[in-house]
Amino acid sequence: MNTRILETQRRTLTHLALDSAMFVAFLIATAPRFTGIAVHEWLGIALGAAVLTHLVIHWSWIVGVTRRLFSRTTGSARLNYMLNALLFIVFTTTIFTGLMISETALPLIGVRPERDRVWTHLHHLASDAAVFLIGLHVALHWRWIVNAGRRLASRIFRTAPALAPALTKEAER
Repeated sequence: MNTRILETQRRTLTHLALDSAMFVAFLIATAPRFTGIAVHEWLGIALGAAVLTHLVIHWSWIVGVTRRLFSRTTGSARLNYMLNALLFIVFTTTIFTGLMISETALPLIGVRPERDRVWTHLHHLASDAAVFLIGLHVALHWRWIVNAGRRLASRIFRTAPALAPALTKEAER
């Protein structure tokens, strides 16, 4: 297999892994009653770092579509761009307001923000908007998600038989 195809597959796997981890982390973070406030806050902070990583990985797409946004680009690229811009605003708002109402993470490092119901209300509104927008984002990218998952699964199943003898020898030890 040539190196260009392998590089594309590696990049697709990286994107799928990061996006899936962000999605699962977001789902877990939206349930602080089940995880506890400490997990909720630290997961939210980690999710902020993952969003920044996601932006860096996709920066060339962001720059390219921004340059062509009002001239020569597809309607789906414009829609995706606007949805991503809204997601960025909502995530930034959610993370910022989450830090402003932090009960565990920031106090642990000596920062104690003053509790304000406005921040709490805004945090909940932004979080609810994020759930809706992430649902749209997943729906718009569903074909890519399914195709990338299939490619990954077929690659794993093609590799698995080659690994079987080594795994069997390891199990016999």
